[in-house]
Amino acid sequence: MSILSRNYSIRTPLLLLATGEFLAALLSVLGASILLFGSVSAGEDVMGPLNLKATVVATMLMVSLISMGLYHFHQRLYFPEILLRVTVGVSIGAVGLAAIYVVFPSVSLPREFVAVSILLSLAIVLLVRFYFFQNLDTNVFRRRTLIFGAGERAGGITSLRRRADRRGFEIVGSIPADGDLEVSLGNGKLISDRPLLLLTQELAIDEIVIAMDNRRGNLPVRDLLDCKLAGVNVIDILEFLERESEKIRIDLVNPSSLIFSPGFRTTRLRKIGKRLFDFLLSASALLVVWPVLILIAIAIKIESGLRSPIFYRQIRVGQFGINFPILKFRSMREDAESETGAVWAEENDPRTTRIGRFIRKTRLDELQQIINVLRGEMSIVGPRPERPEFVEKLAESIPYYLERHSVKPGITGWAQLRYSYGSTEEDAIEKLQYDLYYIKNHRMSLDVLIILQTVEVVMWKKGAR
Repeated sequence: MSILSRNYSIRTPLLLLATGEFLAALLSVLGASILLFGSVSAGEDVMGPLNLKATVVATMLMVSLISMGLYHFHQRLYFPEILLRVTVGVSIGAVGLAAIYVVFPSVSLPREFVAVSILLSLAIVLLVRFYFFQNLDTNVFRRRTLIFGAGERAGGITSLRRRADRRGFEIVGSIPADGDLEVSLGNGKLISDRPLLLLTQELAIDEIVIAMDNRRGNLPVRDLLDCKLAGVNVIDILEFLERESEKIRIDLVNPSSLIFSPGFRTTRLRKIGKRLFDFLLSASALLVVWPVLILIAIAIKIESGLRSPIFYRQIRVGQFGINFPILKFRSMREDAESETGAVWAEENDPRTTRIGRFIRKTRLDELQQIINVLRGEMSIVGPRPERPEFVEKLAESIPYYLERHSVKPGITGWAQLRYSYGSTEEDAIEKLQYDLYYIKNHRMSLDVLIILQTVEVVMWKKGAR
């Protein structure tokens, strides 16, 4: 179950979880008033009305939990990892509250009151989380799914093999269609001469996924229309896999499905809004991080010598295939590519300096790309810009690879959140599938979500090399 928002969905379980945790944070403020002053009204006599102040606390807590990746439906975490992330998230929320109180003292609360509220929030949120993940994998929120087809296209569902990947659906079975090359789905098959509508009613089917290898002349239009009118959702296998994996499978897609699918829209208002958002955010970030940039430059000089360069320029491919230079802190030896030429970085790359390893792991070597955003060559959120040498090779072997250049490249992006660092052609294919998903569904709310969850990537050093 999900609440659809144009081209991507907000999962109902996560919506319920977020609502429960938001209410928990609100109640923690009221609970702190009861513990410290004996009642809510007594606390308001001392600190004024608590409604707005409690909302600020709850909102800051939600933002910090989102930044820890705790609202990703397919997140594979054990409860000790959840405990750690919730604790870190609540701590970040406390720091954020302190900053808000400096700027807006009218919504502030006493220090000891905030401390009690934060501790209560932590306890209640952990209880909510424990209950949620104990019951998440039950059939309460899963769609009962019937696969119409049992061939190669239907076999694409086997890529969703982990338990976390199947939290949103339960495959009841599949119905082979004429022309299918039989592939086992690991769920058995339903072979029946009964009408499709009757079958869906008997099995309490919520959706039918059309995964036939050959639709021409084989699609039971009348039966599917009857099911649709009876309330059963009917979707294509490509749409199903996009929804469940949050990427677009390029091995199943064809040009017409991209042309006629919803999404892939960029309006003039969207362009203006994104440019304004990028400029304001990058300018604000530059004002905050400039001391960090100076410290990194000094550290590079200390390690490599006073005559060694601090930065290096690299050509990257931008929107519409136009090349542009980016400036990065030097994280490798000066002669790193003198013998090998342009190559991807490896795990524990021996060319990397000690300072370089640190700034690459923490993504601090990307900070100077704020300048590229201010100049309009990049965006805060978008596909990562690749070097022309790599683009030329990948475009020859990977279909739809050049479509990622239909939007501006970004400092962070959907692929960076969902996939680790790529150093092979297979990795490039995986990242392209996430990039296409972003290009199809991109809007301001998704950009904000990606920016918040980039904190998780930096803190837990996901995918950096």
